[in-house]
Formats: sequence, C-alpha cells, structure tokens
Amino acid sequence: MLSYKAPITDIKFLFEDVFNYYEHYQQYPEFEEATPDLVDAIFQECAKFCENELLPLNQSGDKEGCTFDNGNVTTPKGFKEAYQQYVDGGWQSLSHPIEHGGQGLPASLGMVKSEMMGTANWSWAMYPGLSHGAMNTVQVHGTEEQKKIYLTKLTEGTWTGTMCLTEPQCGTDLGQVKTKAEPNDDGTYNVSGTKIFISAGEHDLTENIIHIVLARLPNAPKGTRGISLFIVPKMAVDEQGNVGGSNNVTCGSIEDKMGIKANSTAVLNFDNAKGVLLGEENKGLECMFTFMNTARVGTALQGVCAAELAYQNSLIYAKERLSMRSLTGTKKPDLVADPIIVHPDVRKMLMTQKAITEGGRAMIYYTAKIVDDIEMIKDEKQRRRADNRLGFITPILKAFLTEMGSESANHGLQIFGGHGFIKEWGMEQIVRDTRISTLYEGTTGIQALDLLGRKILLNRGKYLKHFTMEILGFCKDKSMLSSNPHKRQMNKFIWPLSKAVANWQKNTLRLSLKAKKNRDVVGSASVDYLMYSGYITMAYFWAQMAQAAYEKLATDVENRDFYRAKIKTAEFYFERMLPRTKSLAVTMMADPKTLMQLDEELLSFL
Repeated sequence: MLSYKAPITDIKFLFEDVFNYYEHYQQYPEFEEATPDLVDAIFQECAKFCENELLPLNQSGDKEGCTFDNGNVTTPKGFKEAYQQYVDGGWQSLSHPIEHGGQGLPASLGMVKSEMMGTANWSWAMYPGLSHGAMNTVQVHGTEEQKKIYLTKLTEGTWTGTMCLTEPQCGTDLGQVKTKAEPNDDGTYNVSGTKIFISAGEHDLTENIIHIVLARLPNAPKGTRGISLFIVPKMAVDEQGNVGGSNNVTCGSIEDKMGIKANSTAVLNFDNAKGVLLGEENKGLECMFTFMNTARVGTALQGVCAAELAYQNSLIYAKERLSMRSLTGTKKPDLVADPIIVHPDVRKMLMTQKAITEGGRAMIYYTAKIVDDIEMIKDEKQRRRADNRLGFITPILKAFLTEMGSESANHGLQIFGGHGFIKEWGMEQIVRDTRISTLYEGTTGIQALDLLGRKILLNRGKYLKHFTMEILGFCKDKSMLSSNPHKRQMNKFIWPLSKAVANWQKNTLRLSLKAKKNRDVVGSASVDYLMYSGYITMAYFWAQMAQAAYEKLATDVENRDFYRAKIKTAEFYFERMLPRTKSLAVTMMADPKTLMQLDEELLSFL
C-alpha cells in the first residue's frame, strides 16, 4: 500500500534556483549534453521507471526476501526483470565514462537517479548501487587493462560489483583483516578468507559479480599498513573479458536480517580464488577510501529516501484518517471527526519529516556538485581542495542524515498509530529498512570520531574554517548587501545562522582544548558534536532555499504555493529544529567521567 511520486518539482528547484546546476555543468565541456531539456527528460523517465516498476516490488520483495539454496541466491519475484529493464534503459551507464561504454553525464545526475530508485525500492537499488563504488575504485586505481576488462561490463550492467571488507573478527577495525593473497608466477594472486555482511554479494541478476577484496600479502606489515586491494571475480575472467567457470568464490549463507530483506547480505568464502592487485601493494586502505566516500554519500542518501517515503505516505494518511475534533473548533462538520492533520502534534511530526527530507536533499545535491568537480577538475591542487571539502562534509552527511531519516521513519509509524505497526501499510518496513543506514559504511559513532578526531582536531580545524567561512560569506551577502531586496525578510534566518556558526567555531575550540587534557573527551563528545554540526549545516541550506524562494516569489512564477511552503518550512526548521543545538552544546561539553567512572563490574546488573 506504499505510495511514491518522484519529487521532481523539488529536485528542479534545487537544480535551477538554489545550486545553479546548469551554470555548473557549463564549466566542463564533457557535460555539454547536460542541457535543461535532456536533464528534465531524464528526471521524467526515471520517475516513471521508479513509480511503475520498482515501487510495486518494494513490499512484495520484503515479504518474499531472498532465497538461499546450496550457495545460490534467488532474488524476489520481479527483481530480475526490473534489473533487465534498468540495463536496457541505459540507467546503469548514465554517469560513467564514454570510453567504457557510459553516457558521460555528470555524477550528480546519477545521484538524482539513485535517490528516486532508492526511495521507490531501497533493497532493489542496492544491487546496481554497490557497483558504482567498485567502478569508481577501478577507475581511479586500476590499470588500463583492468579498466578495459572490468569497467566495460560493469558500466553496461552485465556484471555487478561489491566491496569485501568486513570479516567475522573485524568490522571497522580493518587492521585485523586476515584474508590472504598468495602471489602466482603469472602476476595473479590466490585469495583465501571469509568476508561477511557483503551487500548484494550473491544474486541471480547478472552473469558475474566482481568483488573488490581487502587482503594481506605474505610478509605484509601488521595492521592497516599491510592491507592490499584485489579484484576477484565470482566467475573466472580471461584477458578478453570472457566469463569462464567458477573462480572458487562461494556464498556460505545469507543473513536473516531486520530489514532490507530483498537484498542479499552474503557470507563469502574465497578458497584460492584468482585475483589481480588493484593499486599498489599495502596501499589497499588508501585505495579503499575512493570507494568509501562514494559509499558513505550513497548511504546518506538512504536517510533522505526514507524520510521522503515516510513523509509522502504519512501526509496521505493524515489527510484521510479521522480522529477527534480540532482544539480550536471543528474543521470538518460534515464528517464524524476531523482529519488528524489538524492536530498540532501530528502537524509537528509532518513538518519535521518535510524539513528533514527537503533539507537533506539539499545537503546531498550540494555535495554532488563537489563530486562532479573532483571527477572533472584537471588541476591537482584544485582537485585536492575539492576532495578535502568532500572529506569534511561526508561524515556529517552519512551520520546526520541517516539518523534523521530514521527519525522521520519513526514519525511516520507514529502518525499511522496502530496501523503503522501492521505490515500491509509499509511504515514498519521503512523503519526496519532504514535502521541499517546508521550502521553500515561506518556507524554513527565511527563517523563522529572521523569528523571530530581526524577532520577537525588532527587538521586544527582547517576544513571547518573553510566551510564556516563559506556560510558566513553567504550570511554577509544576504544581510548586508543592498543588492539583496529580500534582506529584511531573510534576517530571521541569517542572524540565527550567523550566531550558530559563531558558536560552532567557539565550541570546537573549547572541545579541542578539553581534548588536549583528556583524550576521552573526543569519544564522549563526538556523536553530539556531529549532530550539532549537522543541524547547523542543514540550517545553512534551509536559508539558501528560503532566499531562492523569496527571489522566485518576486517574479510572476507559477506554483507560488510551492515557494511559500519552502519559506514556511524554513521558519519551522529554524524555530523548532535548529534549537536542538543548544542541548547538544551542553552535553558535548560534559566531562567524560560520568561515562567512565563505573568499572565493568559495577555496570553489570547481575
């Protein structure tokens, strides 16, 4: 019973009015085909595919799940046919290089495609979605021969790809990886070990699956400095790219999971599976981060997808469900009760969902422009600067947006009341499917340590300074310059945002001083600090959207209610959600002794 309509109006608002995407595309000759007409056609056709083909498989796929039988995995009914339509429609090749069979369109367009598909059916979208990270890693670190063999098939969708990192004894701490790679005389390697939690690791959609595997060479240094990266196909591949017999990669089982049941999460056994080195020896972790940034932005997108799907269905239900009368007087006297949308608490949950969804989408699309730049900029210094911008904002996106997506999903279940707990409505599935997003590709805690420990303290706040100066520059432009006719209207956003950014800078300095005295401060403060940073970051994008909406309303634009709604939602965010930073500012400054003063025995309830 889930409904979904692709939010094309909102997507085009961000593309055209907030982020000036077409001006961005004109910077690069490679993107000359990304004209407004072509982009609009892509949006429309992608929406049709998602609404008509993927959405109907969402709940049925969850109910059926994947089937495991003696090493083989069968995906739910309709998944294979939908995947073939996806490939035939050219969707897999959309934003990949022309030299490997791609269409050469911007990565940012691929992000929009991924959002629509992920909202309509996240489990299905993970199958082609996992390929993109593997492809990016081969594109950046592979040899020309490797690109020719693997990227062509991955681009056309004949093969899919995965990333095999986690092992039974280690997840985040990859220094414990035990999988081995023994060199052969022909330059290949025999890879042996077990990998777990491999999303889309085994399925029946394609003839081959290309695994990017972390493993250790003989006599490699201990810890993360001794990890290398290998391309290991499920089925043997010759030098011409032809598929042969088994490559000794077998699926031992698939996990029985809380959510994303229609996507196979596999245990893979590599038994002298033949692979080739990707990148340099013992530099696998560095190469892997090419994949990880891509994967983490993609996971952040899951938070937006969940928020969108939960909001759309909550809004429909709240308009139709009748319960009690409005506290300010009957609104629907011809009905037995008023729709629950008239009640302030329900309205608060709906507005929270809307603010999360649209604010999160803006954060993702801002980042997608940076991804475009990293792929296209030729000057190494400028490219490194863009890469640092991406590296700074990625943990905020990944952790904050997935936590907020989970909040939106739970609000949806609450709006539905008891019906939300019943499977036929689909709301409890959104909650289950979304919960994993805060865990895989690095938990919220790991992202928080990356942000505060590595991106802030280790770099002495350099990347934070660049980002906050960008925000303050926007605030100055919109509040000080006489050229902004909406200066007075924007003050209700600009001044709270400026103050929040100033406090962000001040509190970061305070935390850094505390951390010098006690390193536990980093661990105790990090999650609160990340969420604090996330709320301020989202406020920046809500301010930009409000400015763009005021500018549109100053013209004779149609659909004026859309732009009024943007401003009202921005007001809600600044009045009801940005103040959450105040409590987070207190808790992240709290002494870690309250966390650490109980020893293990006293923590026990026995």
